Amino acid sequence: MVNDQTSYSAPALEKGLDILELLAAEGTALTTRHIGERLGRSKNEIFRMVHVLIRRGYIARAPDGEGLTLTNKLFALGMQTARMRDLIAVAGPIVERLADEIRQSVHLVVANRGETVVIGAASGGSEMTFSLKLGYRRPLVDAHSGLLLIAFQPPEAGRRMIEESVVLMQEKVDRAALDAELETLRRDGSIVRESRDIVGITDIAAPIVLGNGQAIACIIVAHLNRKQTVPDYEAARGKLVDACSEIAARMEEYRPPVHAGAASQRG
Repeated sequence: MVNDQTSYSAPALEKGLDILELLAAEGTALTTRHIGERLGRSKNEIFRMVHVLIRRGYIARAPDGEGLTLTNKLFALGMQTARMRDLIAVAGPIVERLADEIRQSVHLVVANRGETVVIGAASGGSEMTFSLKLGYRRPLVDAHSGLLLIAFQPPEAGRRMIEESVVLMQEKVDRAALDAELETLRRDGSIVRESRDIVGITDIAAPIVLGNGQAIACIIVAHLNRKQTVPDYEAARGKLVDACSEIAARMEEYRPPVHAGAASQRG
C-alpha cells in the first residue's frame, strides 16, 4: 500500500501553511526575517509566499509597519461553515427575544485562537444599554464568557484553549487559581459577576452546551446598573440559562430547510 503522507507533497502550500500557523501561535507581529529564522528558511524563500498571503488578505502589515500579523480572514472563512451558519440562524432570534425580555444588551460569543469573539448582539428594549461591537475580541482567560467556554470543553481542548490565550496576556496567569475557577464554573454552570473593567456593568453569562457536554458558544448579558432601580440578576440569569438550553436543543436537531426546487428534482 502506498503511503499518502510520503507520496504527495505541495511545498508551496506547506510553506504558506507554516507561515499562517507560526503567526497564529506567536500572537505578535513578526518580520519576514524572523519568520524565515523560525521556520528554518531564507528570507528570500519566504518573501514571495508572504507577498501572496498579503495580496489574498490572510496576513497584513502591523499598524506600526513593523512585522506581519494574521487578519480576520481565516476566522471569516470559519464563520461560513455550515455549523457556524446554523448557530447564528438558530441563536439569533432567541438572543433578540432574550434582550427584549430583560431589557439589556445580549451578546453571542465564540472562541477563536485564544480569544472570545462577539458574533451576534441585541440591544434590548431599554432606552439605554451597553453593547459591544461585532468582532470585539478579548483573551479567553480574561473574559467571563471565555472562562465558561474553556470550562465546558473536553480536557485536552480546554488545555489548548488556555495555552492559546495565555500567550496573549500581558500579565502572568496563576494556573492553579485558574484551574480552581474553572472547576467552580463547571459546578455553577453560569456567572453573575461585576464586569472586569467597566464600572456599573454586571456580567451575566452562560454557555450553550450540547448533549456531549461541549460548549459551542456562550451568551453574555451586559447588565447596566442604574440608580433608583433594584436589579434582579437571578431572574435574568434564569431566562439566560433557559435561552442557552433552547439554543442547544435546537442545534442538536437543526437542519437547514431543503429548497423546494431541489426537493422536486430529487423526486
